[in-house]
Amino acid sequence: MKTLIYILEDNRDVAAVFERELTHQGFDVAAAHTISGFSDLLAERLPDLCILDLTLPDGDGLNVLQQTLKGHSIPAIIVSGRGTLSDKIRGLDLGADDYLVKPVDALELAARVRSMLRRRASAARAADDSPVFHFAGWTVDFSTYVLTSPDNAEETMSAADASLLKAFVESPGKVLTRDALLDRCQIVAADVFDRSIDTRISRLRKKLNDDSKNPSMIRTIYGAGYVFTPKVTHDSP
Repeated sequence: MKTLIYILEDNRDVAAVFERELTHQGFDVAAAHTISGFSDLLAERLPDLCILDLTLPDGDGLNVLQQTLKGHSIPAIIVSGRGTLSDKIRGLDLGADDYLVKPVDALELAARVRSMLRRRASAARAADDSPVFHFAGWTVDFSTYVLTSPDNAEETMSAADASLLKAFVESPGKVLTRDALLDRCQIVAADVFDRSIDTRISRLRKKLNDDSKNPSMIRTIYGAGYVFTPKVTHDSP
């Protein structure tokens, strides 16, 4: 079965250009021009990756990240004319894996899609051999991306969040530089903006209920990087 990609883009001409190039490169592609239409596609079948515009006739694409896609662990690339730093941070904070500012060449978008899918496949292979980790009452199973809180509430993490947490739990007590985390998570900083890893860490802290003003689990070592402080144990894979 071919990889399935959904495009949410209100400009039909732009959507057609993206769809034509991705189809040419061997993907199955379906496009929706409203959030409602996108929801109908999701009800039929979950895709392997989504490409999302933000400014849509029936709402904000950020709500799709925050509400519609939450819990599905589907990689998402935002392609939007909204290019301010605050928009980028907000998009990443809500779960986007990449953020491109229009105009975007269809060939570049296809390259981003292929790269993200390769990273996702690599992470999935690594997760199959990964043990279940325990720390500070939390449990994370990287084979399913399921994070379980101390009160047994479960959440399916995005691939980006899972790769970052995996880097930390595999190196507890060690200072990890921003560059090391970018490398471990296979994130190219220039793909989004210079502080992309910091935004992802902020998002991870929120998931772990780690006070951003006085974090106890993911501590910032100014001028050096970050350190994961809890004791970590794991089950055999």
